Amino acid sequence: MSTQSSARSTGPAPGTARPHAARPPVDDTSVPSFESSGGDWDEIAAEIAELGEERIVVNMGPQHPSTHGVLRLMLEIDGETVTEARCGVGYLHTGIEKNMEFRTWTQGVAFCTRMDYLAPFFQEAAYCLGIERLLGIEDDVPERAQVIRVLLMELNRVASHLVCLGTGGNEMGATTVMTISFTAREEILRIFESVTGLRMNHAFIRPGGVAQDVPAGLSEDFWHMDAEVRKYLAQLSDLMLANPIFKSRLVGTGHLNLAGCMALGVTGPVLRSAGLPYDVRKSAPYCGYETYDFDVPTSTDADCYSRVVLRIEECYQSLKIAAQCIERLERSVGEPVMVADKKIAWPAQLAVGTDGAGNSFEHIREIMGQSMEALIHHFKLVTEGFRVPAGQVFQTVEHPRGELGVHLVSDGGTRPYRAHFRDPSFNNLQAVALMCEGGQVADVVVAVASLDPVLGGVDR
Repeated sequence: MSTQSSARSTGPAPGTARPHAARPPVDDTSVPSFESSGGDWDEIAAEIAELGEERIVVNMGPQHPSTHGVLRLMLEIDGETVTEARCGVGYLHTGIEKNMEFRTWTQGVAFCTRMDYLAPFFQEAAYCLGIERLLGIEDDVPERAQVIRVLLMELNRVASHLVCLGTGGNEMGATTVMTISFTAREEILRIFESVTGLRMNHAFIRPGGVAQDVPAGLSEDFWHMDAEVRKYLAQLSDLMLANPIFKSRLVGTGHLNLAGCMALGVTGPVLRSAGLPYDVRKSAPYCGYETYDFDVPTSTDADCYSRVVLRIEECYQSLKIAAQCIERLERSVGEPVMVADKKIAWPAQLAVGTDGAGNSFEHIREIMGQSMEALIHHFKLVTEGFRVPAGQVFQTVEHPRGELGVHLVSDGGTRPYRAHFRDPSFNNLQAVALMCEGGQVADVVVAVASLDPVLGGVDR
């Protein structure tokens, strides 16, 4: 203790360097690790030392308001110019696909709907279509159920595009664009809530059909929503498309031509902005899309501005499809919305009672007081689920962000042996380097917004 006090009292005078006799000699050619190792940073630092250049590597995210969730961008910059861009994903990993292997086929819907939380109906639809193909009942699904699926998916496409346009505008400082977009989206979420009971994470599309029929008065609610959303879309077009500041930020920014899209597996509005009219609804129709009248808008500018224009036009096309769905629903009132096979149909005979939605009184009376066999079947269907013949299937749908695929493998049991999703956001993020390198740091925000990634779907 006295030795330490002595050292303090006899230390060097102010302004002179303190000696470090115990420190090893410094090798000027080595790269300091600062007590961390591994990953991309060591490689980047070693490359900088080898080239003898002074470059700056910065993190953009994963906690950043402009990275659409927890996306990490590693940017190497020279002044304001991005010389290298890398994506880091996995910060939102939920293990949904692995969890689905430990749930029944029907319970899997409640998991996959939470992946891309801005477009839940598309995951539900792709998953259920795959199950129905494995079961061999794709032709037995009632037409009314297919129409309800199309209606919900197309309204969900509009809602998803509105979030893309709104958040993208907010990231560039256009707060009014965001408030209008989210106000318009609220109109659609009210429709979702009236049909499914929930604003998101619905688990409404089920193997064999949908959970229940649409409520009475849906047509009136739809036409009110349609008029309101079209009004807000017109306001967004006026605010954005002719705005000189908006155009100067987006025109020519984030360019990705058709060759780049094809090489990277990019789909959706980004691919169509490069001139290819690829849309799963047209190329491999499902849910009866071949019977609807709609167009697939394209552009050849292949920049961020063209993707905004395309998404607005796709909103109008989706509203056009949804209107056709409403007309078909009006003509098919009372028709079933679930397959007739009671060994698959779940939930069974729902009805709205004083305590909310539940099984109908007739169904309860049968299983509790009239038929022991019906009670046993109900119990096994709820707790164990139905068996799916062994096999595998790959089903795709046209998601708001591109082609969504689901690969399902069954070993003949009541649970998926494997469930894997090809999420479009994951594939589209491969284009970040090609779109951002050589541009400005501010252009990274615009380019990523034009891809419209949702990290819940990327990480799964």
